[in-house]
Amino acid sequence: MRVILFLGIIAIATSAPQPQQKSEKVIEIIKQDFDQQVDGSYRYSFETENGIKAEETGTLKKASGPDATDVIVAQGGFSYTAPDGTVINLNYIADDENGFRPEGAHLPTPPPIPPAIQKALDFLATLPPQRNK
Repeated sequence: MRVILFLGIIAIATSAPQPQQKSEKVIEIIKQDFDQQVDGSYRYSFETENGIKAEETGTLKKASGPDATDVIVAQGGFSYTAPDGTVINLNYIADDENGFRPEGAHLPTPPPIPPAIQKALDFLATLPPQRNK
C-alpha cells in the first residue's frame, strides 16, 4: 500500500507543470506595411519594439528568350542593435545579373592589392585578347 501511495505522489508531482528554464519575451511588431501589385512588384517594411527595422522593394523583371524565367529584382535594408550595443545597418541589391550584393560598415573587406600585383594586372589588361586554338 505504501509503495502505491508513494508512486501516486511521484506521478502527481511529475505531471504538474514544470517551471520554464528560460522565458523568452515576445517582441511585438509596432509597424508593418505590405503592398503587392498585380504586375509582381511589391514593397514591405516593418519595425519591432526592440528597434529592428527592415524594408524591401521588388520588381518583376521579364525574361528574354524562350528558356529564360522571370526574376525578382529586389533592394532593401535592415538594421538592429547587436548584443554589444553596436547598431548594424545593412543595405542590399539582389538581381539575376550580379546576385546578392550587401553593403554595411560591419562587413569584412578584402585587403588592398599589393602594388606589384596591381601593376601586373594593369599590364595584362592592356594586352589584346588571345584566340583559342
